[in-house]
Order: sequence, then structure tokens, then C-alpha cells
Amino acid sequence: MERLKARLASQNAHKLAELRDALPDWELELLDAEEFPPEEGDTYYENAVAKARFGREVGPGDAWALGEDSGIEVARIGGAPGLKSARWAGGAHVERVLEALDGVEREDRGARYVCELVALSPDGKELRGTGVLEGRIAAEPRGEEGFGFDPIFIPDGEERTVAELGDAWKAQNSHRARAARALS
Repeated sequence: MERLKARLASQNAHKLAELRDALPDWELELLDAEEFPPEEGDTYYENAVAKARFGREVGPGDAWALGEDSGIEVARIGGAPGLKSARWAGGAHVERVLEALDGVEREDRGARYVCELVALSPDGKELRGTGVLEGRIAAEPRGEEGFGFDPIFIPDGEERTVAELGDAWKAQNSHRARAARALS
């Protein structure tokens, strides 16, 4: 079977690597663009579809365009950072979440990762996949693999953070992997 060619409307090499693992039937590359549309949607889907539409406009005509939006929602801080996860706290996002949860007991540190994927075919067909990974926030960062909030996110049923569980675990179980499996 021929692999589907696609361009991910992102500059994030970490997301590209995760999605390559999660979509083995796809030949996935980053979209060659200098600027991307701002994330102004009210939902992960709105942001993901805007990116996919942008990719459809500027990307190669024979490739699918893939838009992705994701975030972490921490219940104790009103679901923040949510849609603003990438821009929240100006790079000190892990520290800010830990500060917000200082003194909060383990059972009240619930959180979830959310990912929305939208793929647009060369002829305009849309595929959509949503993935959620439930868990909680650790008391301190642990682990060396992954990126973003992975050093402080402990998935349900685990005692280690995603960064401790490692990239192989993440390739099968992350919110992005789940969204990729749901892409239809």
C-alpha cells in the first residue's frame, strides 16, 4: 500500500516525530511556511482545522494537510492552560502549573491532555481525530524524555510521569497517538 503524503502545519519537530510514530502509513513532513495562522479558535478543533486549511492553501497540491492543536487542562486551575498551553507562562509553563498546585493534595491534582487532529485531502475530504489522556500532575518534574508538560504529567494507572515512561510508551498511549488512531 502506498503511504499517504502529508504536511503538518507546524514548526514543532517533537509533534512531527510523535505523529510519524502514530501514523506509520503516512509520509509526514513539516509544512514549509515561514508564518502560521494565529490560534484564535474557541476549541482545539477550530485551531486544528484552521491550520489544516492553511496547509491546504500553501502546501503541495498532491499532499494531505494535517492540522493539530493540543493542550493540557488542569482541573484545579479551571482547566488552564488549555487552548493556550503553548503560550502560557512564557516558557515557564511547568513551573507555573506546579506553583498553582503548591500544597494541593494528590487526589486534587487531576489533569488531562487533549489533542485534535484534522487532515484535509488534496480533493478537500476531511478526517478528524480526537485523543484524550487522563491523569494528574506530579509534585515535581521527573524524567528525561518527551517535551512540554511530560515531566509533570502522570497518566491514570501509572506512578511515573510521561517523561519517565519514555518516548516508546508515549508513541502508543499519548493524546496524539489516540487522536491519530481516531483519525477517520
